[in-house]
Amino acid sequence: MAWTDFFSHPLWAFSTLVFGLVLRSQRRGPWNPRACPVELKGKTAIVTGANTGIGKFIALDFARRGARVILACRNEARSSAALQEIRRLSGNQDVHLRLLDTSSLASVRAFAEGILRQEKQLHILVNNAGASGLSRQITPDGLEISFATNHLGPFLLTNLLLDLMKSSAPARIVNVSSFNHWRGEVNFAHFRGDNLTYRMDSTYNHTKLHNIICTNELARRLQGTGVTANSLHPGVVMTEVMRNYSWLVRFLFNMVGIFFFKSAEEGAVSTIYCAVSEDVEGITGKYFHSDCSLVLPAPLARDPALAAKDFDICERLTAKL
Repeated sequence: MAWTDFFSHPLWAFSTLVFGLVLRSQRRGPWNPRACPVELKGKTAIVTGANTGIGKFIALDFARRGARVILACRNEARSSAALQEIRRLSGNQDVHLRLLDTSSLASVRAFAEGILRQEKQLHILVNNAGASGLSRQITPDGLEISFATNHLGPFLLTNLLLDLMKSSAPARIVNVSSFNHWRGEVNFAHFRGDNLTYRMDSTYNHTKLHNIICTNELARRLQGTGVTANSLHPGVVMTEVMRNYSWLVRFLFNMVGIFFFKSAEEGAVSTIYCAVSEDVEGITGKYFHSDCSLVLPAPLARDPALAAKDFDICERLTAKL
């Protein structure tokens, strides 16, 4: 029998389907958000990048729990559609859209000013917005765009909202990082776009490492305030994170992802866990894997001296001159 006959045989198609279903079943972790009874009535949550991907499912979960949810998004048209969908699926009308572009420090400040003016409390902040595969570009703030979008913008946003969160304690800050931080490097010249190579996701990996480093330092500085800060890996997820890559890379990613990668809803689980689970109450400065287990991050993310230096540099870079 020729190899072409083998691949066209009905048994091959059937076995491939079974194999795919088995693999998909293995992608779910032990913690199920639907089985978690925690309610968020009377609580306020902000989710950045909530118009698509895991951000939308995180916001939907919070809305189903009764929270006042603020979608912090860049694209008004697409975000308005997500807003209506979340309201419809959750039955919660207390879901609102506020425009935010994390690559722009001016946008971050304007967003934070609006929140401080309009909101009396903030219990959950999820820094989910991010991008991978961006080409070299320096923002008007003089920052490399991937670092501005994925790290410095969210860093500034968090710091601007800290006092509100402290007054609302207990409160949780959840920063979405990535297992790819293990391949990241710390070079402070990267913030300005210097000494960077743009091979696949290398710049993205650097930004995700900084996410964890600064989250750990923030947690240390927040001790005793009732505000916790943790970071996590959502898993390899089928979302629009690959939209800035070539069509070939996107095609291969999607083909493999059908069997091996998580859906956006599955990828949202570890973030939801860190934000609402009673298991995480009081835990801070930790890194969670996509199955919601506590794991050690890369060695660079466990260096307290480096963390303090990184945090101080980010404060200076995002300071209003």
